[in-house]
Amino acid sequence: MLTRRDFLQVTAATAALLGTGVNIARAASNQAITQDDLLKFNSVGQVTLLNFTDIHAQLMPLYFREPSVNLGVGEVYGLPPHLTGKEFLKKFDLMAGTADAYAFSSVDFSHLAGEYGRIGGLAHMATLIKAIRAQREPNTLLIDCGDTWQGSYTSLATRGEDMVDAMNALGVDVMVPHWEFTYGAERVQELISKLNFPFLAGNVIDNQWQEKVFDSTAHFERGGVKVAVIGQAFPYTPVANPRYMIPDWSFGIRDEMVQASVDKARAEGAELVVLASHNGFDVDRKLASRVNGIDVILTGHTHDAIPGIIEVGNTLLVATGSHGKFLGRLDLDVQNGKVKNYNYKLMPIFSDVIKPDAEIQAVVDAIRAPHQKIIGEKLGTTESLLYRRGNFNGTFDDLICNAIIEERETQISLSPGFRWGASLIPGQDITMDDIYTQTAITYPNVYRSEMTGETIKLILEDVADNLFNPDPYYQQGGDMVRVGGMGYRIDIQKSIGSRISEMTLLSTGEAIDASKKYTVGGWASVNEGTEGPPIYDLLADHIRKKKVIDVQPNTNIKVVGA
Repeated sequence: MLTRRDFLQVTAATAALLGTGVNIARAASNQAITQDDLLKFNSVGQVTLLNFTDIHAQLMPLYFREPSVNLGVGEVYGLPPHLTGKEFLKKFDLMAGTADAYAFSSVDFSHLAGEYGRIGGLAHMATLIKAIRAQREPNTLLIDCGDTWQGSYTSLATRGEDMVDAMNALGVDVMVPHWEFTYGAERVQELISKLNFPFLAGNVIDNQWQEKVFDSTAHFERGGVKVAVIGQAFPYTPVANPRYMIPDWSFGIRDEMVQASVDKARAEGAELVVLASHNGFDVDRKLASRVNGIDVILTGHTHDAIPGIIEVGNTLLVATGSHGKFLGRLDLDVQNGKVKNYNYKLMPIFSDVIKPDAEIQAVVDAIRAPHQKIIGEKLGTTESLLYRRGNFNGTFDDLICNAIIEERETQISLSPGFRWGASLIPGQDITMDDIYTQTAITYPNVYRSEMTGETIKLILEDVADNLFNPDPYYQQGGDMVRVGGMGYRIDIQKSIGSRISEMTLLSTGEAIDASKKYTVGGWASVNEGTEGPPIYDLLADHIRKKKVIDVQPNTNIKVVGA
């Protein structure tokens, strides 16, 4: 008997491949996705840009749930990437229940994870990269848009050197930074000296001499086309991360400097200008409307996986997700200094059907082997889906918040709105490796302090403005700070100071008093000298005690104005 699900899958399998997406579906349980399906592509022009971003030091295949909430305000309300779930699938003509739905959305994630398996893995990405290079050997550029050196135990233990070795082996052509700076200025310079390719960050200025610290532009020739790649670091690094780690450098969007770099590249003969950016999608959408002469922006930071090109005037915006889940391929036909035609595909890296590249797998194994005793420790098991990504609390965030309250004996807990961290599906073991995908930072101490209700509200208001300011140039952070032990109401359409209300202490049900002091625990403070146990040790101890974890979605945050 043909079920409705079978019918939908058969229908999807007979549809033509979309030029802006993968659109792969299984027609029946015995028909699997293949590596050839993922690589299928109609080549165009002389230049092939291969791109990934926000890999966050993830070398192995993993699960990663895309957000179910990604709200936009002002002019970007309802525009990609601010569509999720079924609305996202509808926008990009992707069918529910397919490999596309699993890769690009949160819809039916746990079930589809069981069907399609893990995703990503550097050796699996390398297989695709090498296959494309074999097709387009003189034409390809591989561009890393940042957040590469941070996010795992091995990166924390080697202070980023593991990923430098991995990226050198992969054959990256150029990179830009953000979390890289959290190893400190001296370490960043040490690691740059080990790179086989340019490290670009034209918007970073030395405070004393007011000169650029890093190169802004790298020049290449591909397929007979002169290509300039301009690099942009995350402009608010000293706000989102500790300033004391990079005290002599200043950052900013500095679109006038980007324009100058574009003009200089054109004057030097560049026929194709690419901005490799860690600004975030909405910032780059605005920048594209203000800076002339950029052909392509490869955008990072906000972890958006968009299976199509977003055009802003004559500029093509490309967003390739995070955690090594995707490889973007953009072919460009360049004539007389202009893009005349292009074709694009964002390839999910379904690791179950891709043969890992032996060379890169050996690199990955060598990186992880000395640490296997630590990262392989099983701490417990989860009975629920654990995830982080989204504008507000995720279940892994709630697990962290609960651990802080219990282990530090606080009334309220705060956890940063980081976008990085693997997902765990129901029934999966929780290992130390998994803990570090959520917590591997160089400022991990869990503080315990007293704060007034007024201070707590100010913190929430400040972070909310970073996320929901209608001007993208004022969006300075990640997602909303995660909270434990309290609930609140947020109106995302209001201005700073008036978004947060109805703050409630869950242990008593009482309204939080602005003048009363509360015991608060948190981690990832940007203040130097913060004391307390590292979050990864605290969380691991908590899970060891619990053994079985079951965290249901948080319903204590009321969102209005969306």
